[in-house]
Amino acid sequence: MADGDAARWDAKYEGRPLPVVEPTAALQRVIRWLPARGGALDVAGGDGAQAVWMAQRGLDVALCDVSAVALRRAQALATRAGVDLQTHRLDLETDPLPAGRRAVVSCSNYLQPSLWPNAFERLEAGGVAIWIHPTITNLERNAKPSRRWLLEPGQGRRIFEEAGLMVVHAEESWVGARHLCVLVGRRDG
Repeated sequence: MADGDAARWDAKYEGRPLPVVEPTAALQRVIRWLPARGGALDVAGGDGAQAVWMAQRGLDVALCDVSAVALRRAQALATRAGVDLQTHRLDLETDPLPAGRRAVVSCSNYLQPSLWPNAFERLEAGGVAIWIHPTITNLERNAKPSRRWLLEPGQGRRIFEEAGLMVVHAEESWVGARHLCVLVGRRDG
């Protein structure tokens, strides 16, 4: 486990109020591609607002993150919402994603392009991958995250296409105060 990363993220989540369970503005743009049921994997899902929201929609959700504090908070949020949520503490740079095929693999605000081929392998036929991440254009209005953690123009779409996903939605635009790449890709066959 990347103890430094885990400790940093644990400190970030410790003592904060639980998040509100609702889709982000970016996720609202792609809701129509979410299936009504099936398995979902929320990668680097933090304290679970998106995962719990998907569970409330009827998906069987597994959330993975490096922060034990975030995962405890996600479980508390799921309990409060009356839904089941599986959690997995993983260092995404070294640990494999949970086994099994899913109808949805989602990830927001986590940049590790090398992770995507493995994540796409977790999609069942017809399953969708959703990735929401800031681009370098975000630096025009925001100092963070630094360029190191931002997508280049078109980079997200290329990653999806190189992995063999059919891109069904791709946009790079300002969503509120952040410039985001919002992608949905479907695995055929």
